[in-house]
Amino acid sequence: MENLTDLGLEKETNLELAEKLNELLANYHIYYQNLRAFHWNIKGVNFFQLHAKFEELYTQALVKIDEIAERILTLGHTPLHTFSDYVRVSSVKECQNLTGDRETVNATIENIRTIIQLERNILKLAGESNDEGTQGMISEDLNEHEKNHWMLRAFLKN
Repeated sequence: MENLTDLGLEKETNLELAEKLNELLANYHIYYQNLRAFHWNIKGVNFFQLHAKFEELYTQALVKIDEIAERILTLGHTPLHTFSDYVRVSSVKECQNLTGDRETVNATIENIRTIIQLERNILKLAGESNDEGTQGMISEDLNEHEKNHWMLRAFLKN
């Protein structure tokens, strides 16, 4: 039993999951900040629609950031907590000076796609290690991201 955590999870896989969750946390922070910038700086005929949508998305992201950090702590590890770590670890890149509807929506779609790919990897790893807590959290989030991805892609079809 010395290879199991207090929660009954295999220690090595638990550490790998915590590292992947920290990667997700970093990506979420950059995604969140991009959404804030889009919300503040959006211009054009779709201003009102996208201003509200970006606020909805960054509000959801802020809740998820907290859930991910708390899951890392639940697994017995420390969440990343500096912006330098987030920038270093994140695959989502900072966006600068985007103000148009198509460019901000395209960037958001790319950010979501990156997070979806990472969440699929985490979901697989959590399944292999019988970590139902992480599976449930990621599965719910993945479903929401897929829906938002679809909706944003539909926006670009006009």
